[in-house]
Amino acid sequence: MKIAILDDYQNVALDFADWDSLGAEIEVFTEHIPDRDELVRRLAGVEAVVAMRERTPFPAELLDRLPELRLLVSTGRRNAAIDIAAARARGIVVCGTGYLPEPTAEHTWALILAAMRNLPSEERSMRGGGWQLGLGSGLHGRTLGLLGLGRLGSRVAAVGAAFGMDVIAWSQNLTAEHAAERGVSAVGREELFRRSDVLSIHLVLGDRTRGLVGPAELAAMKPTAWLVNTSRGPIVRERALLDALREGAIGGAALDVYDTEPLPAEHPLRTLPNTVLTPHIGYVTREVYQVFYADAVEDIAAYQAGAPIRVLDP
Repeated sequence: MKIAILDDYQNVALDFADWDSLGAEIEVFTEHIPDRDELVRRLAGVEAVVAMRERTPFPAELLDRLPELRLLVSTGRRNAAIDIAAARARGIVVCGTGYLPEPTAEHTWALILAAMRNLPSEERSMRGGGWQLGLGSGLHGRTLGLLGLGRLGSRVAAVGAAFGMDVIAWSQNLTAEHAAERGVSAVGREELFRRSDVLSIHLVLGDRTRGLVGPAELAAMKPTAWLVNTSRGPIVRERALLDALREGAIGGAALDVYDTEPLPAEHPLRTLPNTVLTPHIGYVTREVYQVFYADAVEDIAAYQAGAPIRVLDP
């Protein structure tokens, strides 16, 4: 069996699992391959692919050009970038892995704290010999708004409460009872944007959430409020966000996810002063990679034995 491990940016995949146990030929791709023709060429003859989250999409058109592909393992429990129905129709098994929610919730707070206390600019100033550029903002007594109160949103809510914040939330299916169980107040959508000093997004990207945060929602926010997104870039309309940041309609945006990843070097977000940007590393920890790659090896071994596990449904 020939196996390809895609988008291993840190070149660490082989360190986190017993790949030798598979008795396979393994090739690791440490650079993202955005060109589809090049990707098809590089994956020629590959029977199993391990895809890191949604870094490389696998639509039906690409699957048609990979006739020898029989197994596609996606790290995590879901992958919106894989056409699972098309894969199944072509006889390709798609499997997932386990996941840990804690690192992304932790990174959300790293972004919030960095934004509210001006850490990027203060850190750069210190390295250049400077001292105390500006004033930070505290969290105690402020309002934390959560767009989504699932596993991740609930973890973020608990930390907000520990900081003494007033935590409110909205999502399409959120009930007052569910929110109260987590010490959170359920509010209406407009109220969420209007009241939040920090608004953090914790929704799954889908038809109902794509572009959910647009011009009207951003216009409703306080001019001092920060938007935080560790979920998926397309939940926020990028053009509307750029306009709001340039015009000072909101205080800023702390982002770990983008419409296009890796974020192009010339992207305007990189030049705006009222942003805190990280390269989609909310889940990039040793603990998560241990789960991802150990489970990926288990998935491949089970496939080799004729009894696939953790098979994903369309």
